[in-house]
Parts: sequence; structure tokens; C-alpha cells
Amino acid sequence: MKLDELIEHLDYKDLRNFKNIDVTGISYNSKTTKSGDIFICLTGEYTDGHEYAPSAIENGAVALLVERLLDNVGKTPQIVVNSTRHKIADIADRFYSSPSKGINLVGITGTNGKTTVTHLIQKILEENNEKCALIGTLGYKLSSTGEYRDAKHTTPQAPELQATLRMIKDVEKIDNVVMEVSSHALEQNRVGGCCFNGAVLTNLTQDHLDYHITMDNYFEAKALLFKHLQEGDFAVINADDNYADRFMKVIPEGVKTLTYGVKKDADIKAKDINFSLNGAEFTLVVRGDFVQNGWVEEHRVNLHMNGMFSVYNVLAAIAASISMGIDLKTSLKALENVKGVAGRFEVVAKKPLVIVDYAHTPDGLENVLNSAREITPENGKLICLFGCGGDRDATKRPKMGAIAERIADKIVITSDNPRSEDPQQIITDIIAGLKSVNPETVIVEADRGQAIALLKTIAENNDVVVIAGKGHEDYQILKDKTIHFDDREEARKIFEGSVI
Repeated sequence: MKLDELIEHLDYKDLRNFKNIDVTGISYNSKTTKSGDIFICLTGEYTDGHEYAPSAIENGAVALLVERLLDNVGKTPQIVVNSTRHKIADIADRFYSSPSKGINLVGITGTNGKTTVTHLIQKILEENNEKCALIGTLGYKLSSTGEYRDAKHTTPQAPELQATLRMIKDVEKIDNVVMEVSSHALEQNRVGGCCFNGAVLTNLTQDHLDYHITMDNYFEAKALLFKHLQEGDFAVINADDNYADRFMKVIPEGVKTLTYGVKKDADIKAKDINFSLNGAEFTLVVRGDFVQNGWVEEHRVNLHMNGMFSVYNVLAAIAASISMGIDLKTSLKALENVKGVAGRFEVVAKKPLVIVDYAHTPDGLENVLNSAREITPENGKLICLFGCGGDRDATKRPKMGAIAERIADKIVITSDNPRSEDPQQIITDIIAGLKSVNPETVIVEADRGQAIALLKTIAENNDVVVIAGKGHEDYQILKDKTIHFDDREEARKIFEGSVI
């Protein structure tokens, strides 16, 4: 693509050394810059891409997108904008010819549940004989039976995202994409240029306050997904969420809106909910805008998935499928066949019942432990092993400690991904939320592998064990390195005689 065509609609402040050269790629890492790339000088928390512009030019960059003019880059064209982090999305969308405009693109946002809801919607669309690709925490995959391909973020940076969407549409001939959309991606405009046909809110509870600082800022980031919907698109809102009304107010006129919930009045509702070792079951009640007199359909739903959070996730997926015009029976057939999502309430051993879950927020941990309590036998104990991530919101650590102490019979406090922080300090922050540190009920072991091994001596056959925090992750981020570590593998080794 010619440079003038690439920046034609870009609201730039200045243009220096312009030459209408061919641009053959986009990069923002000087080490991976290739010949013909436009190099985007991103300014981040720890690094400034402007410092690496000369290196990018050495590697073949033919133009620069900058926030300030550079005097050490020779005659290389410089396009000056207010924010390269926001304009990179416009560049990527233009370069890849706006691939999302030809796709039914559905975005899922919220603190918890995004991954599961995307997988459920993908299953429903495939049950409806439609191809659907998925983009999210676990990477991206082109079908529910396909393999995950690596992704570095819940929502990829704009160039990778737009390239992926173009590949999905043109190469794979897939017209539906369901995507997790994180608050970081929205605030940093990684999804800029994406034309979403629908948006789903799972919930909004404390997380990422190390980045957003306040819950209001966190809300405003999430709200961007809904504010940009157009007439004829759809929005799905969790009516039971504390922020539901605020989200409803930002949805533009002409957007079809459905609510779902358990506690409050909603268009899609679950009642008479029961949990067992086999999964959750409930009565689904559906109300349509076209019906004059209240509730119109009731269906008994039997899931292989467990927990109240699974009920909410299923309701969200049903509301989205109804919004897309998919027959309810088709949706229910797909949902009742779903066994679960990797690292989400994943059962890895039977005696004791060992569950691995990604829960890493106060709300997430509370939901998982409440769900585990529902299936803990009267003569059994509920044991929770967890830690908290380093270099992240420290205020949630004592809250998670208090939640674990309140719901579980025994807790094992360990490391998660400590990153640059001292694991012992993170554990101390967690313990600050406990009412007491009784060695009979509270065990501290900073080494996560050894902590999981201790479960063998703590848990009996009738107990339920929840290993929370890392879920599907197969690595642990330490101060000076990242090592291979998988909670599921470790648990299977320890409880090898009862592995599923």
C-alpha cells in the first residue's frame, strides 16, 4: 500500500520528509521490524518506542508514526500524531482494508466469564451450521474442535488483530468471529476500527485497578465497547450486575438490547437452579420484545458445567444467540453438550475432587468457591489453594484472603505469578485479610509446586479441592525468568490414582 493511501484519513499534526513509498507491513518492535514496514513508536509504561526508531530503520523501516519529531532518523518520513497508541489501530485497519466490516463480529467484555462465553457462542453458531472463529485469552482458533494458536494478550495488538481478522475472512472463509475484549484493549484502542455487530457484558467487579486506578475508570473503558455500537447492532447486559444500569445508559438508540439474570427481572432468566456432581440444571425463562404478556417460554436445561457462574455464562450466550436470530432449541442443544472450557472449573481428579480454575479476582474466587461448596459432601471439607499475582492490584489480596477464609474449610496460600515482587510480601498482603492464622486451617507455602504436593497430605477422598488463579496457564512468571508450570499437570501427578 502507498504511504499516502495509508495515512489518507489519519488525523495527523505534522508530516516530514514525505515520500510516497510502498508500505508492506506494520511493526512496533524494532527487533522484529522487516524491510518495508512502517514503524509505530509506541510510548508505554516502561519503554518509549521513539528511542528504537533508528534501530527499526536499520532493520528496514521505511516510515515512522511518531508523537514527536525525531532528528536522528535521516530522511525517513515521519507522521506526527497525538497518540501513536491510538492511531496504530487506524493504520492497521486501513492497511488490512477493514476486515471486520465483512464479518459478524461479537465482542465479549467483563471481569470474569469472557473466555467461557466466547466458547459457548462459538458452539451455538456451529450447531447452527455456521463457521465461527474465536479470539481470546487462550489464543485464537478457527473452530471449536481446532487447535489454539498463540496470542500474547487477551485482545491482540491492533496489527495482529486486523491481520487475524483478514486471514479468518479471506483465507478461512469464516464470517463469524466471537472475541474477548479486555478493558486494556478498549482503553488503548487495540480494537479501534473494529465494527462490532454485538456486545456482551458478563460482569464488572474489581480487577486491573493497578492500571485503571478507579472502578469508574474501569467502567468507562468497558463502556467503550457499547458506546460504539450502531443502529441494528445488539447489546446483552447482565441485569444482576451492579453496573447494569450504567451500561444500559451508554447504549446508543436503535441498538437491540437484551438482559439476562437470576435475581432481577430480565429478558432471559434462570430459576429453580440445582447443582450436583454432574453439573448445573435450571429452568430457562425467555421473554421476547414481541410478546405483550410477560414470560413466554420455559425450558429445563441440564448442563455438564457447574456453578452459578456457569449459569450466568450460559444465559449470556443464549441472549446473544437470540439476538442473532438463532433458534432457541439449537442453542440449548449446543450448550447441553458442552463439557467445559480449559482451566475453568476443570475437574482433574475424582478422589478427592480436584478442580482447577482461573479465578484470580475477589469476585471470581468467591464464585468458584461458592460453586465448589454446593457440591462438597456433608462429610467432606472444601480446601482452597491460591495466591495473587505480583505487579498487579495489591488491594485485592486481603479481600481474596478474607473470601477464602470465609468459604473454605482450609486454605493453602502460595505464589501465583510473583513477577518482580517478593512472593513472601504478596502472601503477607493476603494474610492481612484473615481473621486468624490457625495452622490447622491456614497453610503457607510459597513454592506453588510444593504447595500443590501438600494437598496429598491434607485432602481426603470426600473432600473438594479448588486450585485457583492460573487455570489454563502452563507457565509461572518469576522475577528473573518464566518457567513451565501447569496446575493441572501438578495436580494429576499428586493425585495420579484418581485422575479423570
